[in-house]
Amino acid sequence: MFVVVEMVDTVRIPPWQFQRQLNDAIAEELNKKLANKVVYNVGLCVCLYDITKLEDSYIFPGDGASHTKVHFRYVVFKPFLDEILIGKIKYCSQEGVHVTLGFFDDIVIPPESLQQPAKFDEAEQVWVWEYETDEGAHDLYMDQGEDVRFRVVDEVFVDTSPSGPVTAPTEAPGAATTAGAADEGGQKKEAPYTLIVSVGGAGGPGGRGAGHTDARTHTGGASQPLRLVPALTAD
Repeated sequence: MFVVVEMVDTVRIPPWQFQRQLNDAIAEELNKKLANKVVYNVGLCVCLYDITKLEDSYIFPGDGASHTKVHFRYVVFKPFLDEILIGKIKYCSQEGVHVTLGFFDDIVIPPESLQQPAKFDEAEQVWVWEYETDEGAHDLYMDQGEDVRFRVVDEVFVDTSPSGPVTAPTEAPGAATTAGAADEGGQKKEAPYTLIVSVGGAGGPGGRGAGHTDARTHTGGASQPLRLVPALTAD
């Protein structure tokens, strides 16, 4: 679930930090820049593991800060494919079941990856597994907050770097401006890193009607909004 990734970055240390040990100041700056951020095609950064190499520091004209090229290793959340994890159901929608690990929320179980047959209950806004037994069918509800065991089947990275302004067409400028404003207002914010998972063969939910709920829980605070850090490169 967690891996150590080698990275390289140039770290700026302001003059008022010069009295500190260089390694300590650099470690603090790296964690400020990377912790709880997504690096494209790498994963969700958690914390600094260690610093492997410091190159020479430079002070440029007009800037009193030092700039140091740093080689370091960082702990990254990046589950491998087919890994089995346990999370909690955050909410359900027509798109599927959305799961959280406490520190990471962008986990989706698509409808086709649920235990079948399954249906979406519009009234309660939950997915229901129609479990067949010798005594007939039983509805097992995937309620919010229930534990669910799932298997990672895919990961999706989206480049969320800011893009330039959209140029409106020259004809009918008034209508184009109105349409552009509507598109901008209704645009859905995409997550930079999403896990696509399945509960088929991974254990599934322990919701209403199951007769048993997995007692194991995953503690952790609510996740913060994630954003892309495009400036870094991973070796």
